[in-house]
Amino acid sequence: MLEKLLFQGLIGLSFSMYLWLLAAGLTLVFGVLGVLNFAHGSFFMLGAYAAFTFYEKLGINFFLSIFLSLVSVGIIGVIFERFFLRKIYDIDLPYQLILTFGFILIFDDLVKMIWGGVAMIPPMPSFLEGNFSILGRPYPFYNLFIIFAGLAVAIVLWLLLEKTWWGRMIRASASDREMASAIGINIPVLFTTVFIFAAMLAALGGALGTPVRVVAPGIGTAMIIQAFVITVIGGLGNLKGAFVGALIVGILTSYGILLFPIFELFIIFVVMVIVLLVKPEGLFGK
Repeated sequence: MLEKLLFQGLIGLSFSMYLWLLAAGLTLVFGVLGVLNFAHGSFFMLGAYAAFTFYEKLGINFFLSIFLSLVSVGIIGVIFERFFLRKIYDIDLPYQLILTFGFILIFDDLVKMIWGGVAMIPPMPSFLEGNFSILGRPYPFYNLFIIFAGLAVAIVLWLLLEKTWWGRMIRASASDREMASAIGINIPVLFTTVFIFAAMLAALGGALGTPVRVVAPGIGTAMIIQAFVITVIGGLGNLKGAFVGALIVGILTSYGILLFPIFELFIIFVVMVIVLLVKPEGLFGK
């Protein structure tokens, strides 16, 4: 039984990486722009559909397909931020939620119009097929690839935010927007680049999931709920909290599917409620 639980934890770890990529972008946008963007889940969905189109329909190399999907979603992110999101930076949070939630419905319908409503799964890249043995059970190579990809993104994010001039500008703008503008930081341009980067993180999660996760309308809605729970547990606007929260939610979801399949989502919401009661700002919130 212990081996079975440990193995299920490894399955949950790979799922956590998809959640981390989505939650990282959501956290970054809230921490810097001050916007809680519910439409962020739609970028996850669009990344999955774009990767499916480039890889399965057009026959392009798997990694090139992922890169093209990030570029495609980044372009959509520019349009969304420039013409819609920029107009609500200074209004109350409920109005931000209403607008961004409305775009979830719009993106879902656009996906149905372009790709149809049938769920799709493209084939696994041949070089990532197969399994290896862990605890006497077959563990997919692709799951290991996803774990390393998620960890690599976490390291790159830390280096970008802590060791680069762009990261310093982001931290300065998040701390004091007016002072950052006074010292010469172009806030609108910075906000646009941060939003594009966050949208591409979400798209990366969707694109990497295409060989093993269903590509269908509405997947963004399901994922954004879990990403929101992660940000609440870890602390809104805190990337370290988003990473730890993704691990908690991903692994608990995996164990919930194994032990309590009917109450799988109930478990993570109970954890969220406990965190809110004990530490309302989240585990790493300030």
